[in-house]
Amino acid sequence: MSSAELQLKLDVINRITELKEIRVIKEIKKLLDFELDEEIYVLSQQQESRIAEARKEYTNGEISSDEEVKKEIEKWLNEK
Repeated sequence: MSSAELQLKLDVINRITELKEIRVIKEIKKLLDFELDEEIYVLSQQQESRIAEARKEYTNGEISSDEEVKKEIEKWLNEK
């Protein structure tokens, strides 16, 4: 680990120790737990099916641009 990387880690540790919001601390813990988990994540049959479906849609060109999705979301939010 380089000295710059080590300094970055120390900076992050120091900032975490200064946090007052328990909510933020819990979110950091969740992120770390996820990142450091070495277990293999097993997908459910439903998740595997949805991934296969999404891959097929992508292969068939059934995709939307970022701009199209943003417009669709904005339209949906305005209907509420």
